[in-house]
Amino acid sequence: MPPSVQTRREKQKAELRSELVEAAHKLVQEEGYEGLTIRKLAKRVGYAPMSVYSYFADKQDILFALAEDAFETLARRIEEHPSDDPIEALQAVMTEYAAFGLGNPNEYRTVFMTEKTRPPEGRSFEEMHEANPAMKVLITRVEACVAAGKLQGDPRAIATMLWAVGHGTISLLITFPFYPFGDPHAFVKRMCDFQLAALSTQNVPPLTDTPVNC
Repeated sequence: MPPSVQTRREKQKAELRSELVEAAHKLVQEEGYEGLTIRKLAKRVGYAPMSVYSYFADKQDILFALAEDAFETLARRIEEHPSDDPIEALQAVMTEYAAFGLGNPNEYRTVFMTEKTRPPEGRSFEEMHEANPAMKVLITRVEACVAAGKLQGDPRAIATMLWAVGHGTISLLITFPFYPFGDPHAFVKRMCDFQLAALSTQNVPPLTDTPVNC
């Protein structure tokens, strides 16, 4: 096959996959996890269901694609809010993460609160975590805080603890909407400030005995 033909086919395949991912985002936003099916996805883009199976083996594969796309979007949104103050730059990560989750509750529930039982074919969970652009931004901003003496300890451990608190907070706000949290965004900020204040008083050790590349 001539290189030009192969390149054109690869481009067309990438464009169709992107179209499928975008359609999946919309389905989830409108109908939640239950609304995301291969048949509905195929109908939305005007293709036969078997065409979709050539890109995604099952619903789990679509969820991985949605998660990777969501993390890329989140990373871009975070990068739009730089700051010379490392703590403010770190707070912007949590602010954008909360804005994404609270602004897209169905998608957040589906992408971040659905158990992933296996990694995509040919990849491991570890490789996916290492390639996560949003986590890379978070760790980089934690590293800046450590370098400035604002925080102490292992950057990945600190980043993971911040993520855990942020995820837990957003999940509660989404799943218990009638609990008197007050203004959701203000509550997220309070939790972020609380966590940063607690972390600033200690030297945070690594999460595991095995070193992890940041």
